[in-house]
Amino acid sequence: MAGGPDDELADRMSGMLRFGTAGLRGPVRAGPAGMNVAVVRRATAGLAAWLARDGVRGTVVVGRDARHGSEAFAAAAAEVLAGAGFAARTLPGPLPTPVLAFAVRELGAVAGVQITASHNPPADNGYKVYLADGAQLAPPSDAEIEAAITAAPAAVSVPTGGDVSEVDVTGSYLDRVARLPRGTARTLRVALTPMHGVGGAVAVHALHRAGFTDVHVVASQAAPDPDFPTVVFPNPEEPGATDALLALAAEVGADLAIALDPDADRCALGVPTAESASGGRAGWRMLTGDETGVLLGDHLLRTGSYDDPLVATTVVSSSMLRSVAQAHGARFAETLTGFKWIVRGGPGLVYGYEEALGYCVDPGAVNDKDGIAAATVACDLAATLKADGKGLPDRLDALSAEHGVHLTRGISVRMEPGPRDAAVARLRDAPPQGWAVTRPAPDVLVLRREGERLVIRPSGTEPKLKAYLEVVEHGDRARAQERLDALAATVTELLGA
Repeated sequence: MAGGPDDELADRMSGMLRFGTAGLRGPVRAGPAGMNVAVVRRATAGLAAWLARDGVRGTVVVGRDARHGSEAFAAAAAEVLAGAGFAARTLPGPLPTPVLAFAVRELGAVAGVQITASHNPPADNGYKVYLADGAQLAPPSDAEIEAAITAAPAAVSVPTGGDVSEVDVTGSYLDRVARLPRGTARTLRVALTPMHGVGGAVAVHALHRAGFTDVHVVASQAAPDPDFPTVVFPNPEEPGATDALLALAAEVGADLAIALDPDADRCALGVPTAESASGGRAGWRMLTGDETGVLLGDHLLRTGSYDDPLVATTVVSSSMLRSVAQAHGARFAETLTGFKWIVRGGPGLVYGYEEALGYCVDPGAVNDKDGIAAATVACDLAATLKADGKGLPDRLDALSAEHGVHLTRGISVRMEPGPRDAAVARLRDAPPQGWAVTRPAPDVLVLRREGERLVIRPSGTEPKLKAYLEVVEHGDRARAQERLDALAATVTELLGA
């Protein structure tokens, strides 16, 4: 019977979880195709063999979130690393992923492992690897580690034991984040949710240390809970996920709403609408990742003192950051999707972001996206604007007036690999008339024409084809919206959605 016990068993035994550029991620269950202690032991044995390929050992720091299985998986990883001759250091209890990324460089570690599935569904967990520079894996390291995992012995034969001890860098991390604000204004009322994840307490401490003490947390979502009971999907991008946050923001009269994803490496911002900001009808909206990305990038360049700075974003994010960088005399890099590429965009990186709510505001401390640090910088910007009688929407309007209205939209079409590859090939070989095509990667197409851009790429985790649209219109937001709607209709037809 389809979907019965036999199919479930076949799925669990269908092969090892693939070790990609973010490590492992999958459902917590028995079998090689699930996240379990045996899979974690073999994965860690492979990682240890790869790290020791030149005979050198060192410190590896292990952290975890509060998902199902995280505590056992973190302990298993530390025991295997110690058994392989590394000094395994574990963080105390469930902590945000950015704290682990910070710890790697703070402790001079050769690598770090974070047990987390970020904003995946409750049934999932994962195993994320950072290298000595505090950045995520990038090819070919992922393929080399996967080969080492394949060559590892059975889990019961993997040596364990040795030097495992606990280390706490949270205070040092909070001290660093507290130094991020550039302005002096601190009068700001904040509504915040960690979305049942591990970022709540750390975020509140970070904001308090930075001087933002008027913080209200969504009570029903404040404590870590691996079942994520009040949200259908624990991702701030999902419809309805921030409803409780915006309700609290309206109730307490907040100036800014902040949603962290469960491991706190992503951050979403909500702002009062014009009506509520002027004291009329209550209304709030969440900013898009591109809106927040440009606001933070402009703020950092406007208030910072840098020597030949570089800012970076991805090929699917808004191109406004390029114009903002040029206005501030900064260099700009456009990379493939993912922070493994953003933080490697070039020397002198001071800021990077991706449209999926990821922001790297302090690469010298956390060489990856960091929702807590981003939230602190956002509070700095919002408080500075409030002191001048303005808000984030006002700053967005000013940026649009200076650099043009940049509107973006994503379209995701469910499509199996065969038809998906055929659709990409068709667009590559016979693009619509008037579009210039480039291929920054074998599976990514970028189509451009005057004032419009379309990026097509397959999903790396689901049977989907993704399209990212952008239109740029100088001086007319309504016209930009009309063009974006028309482009979306054209793209939907092209993809056969």
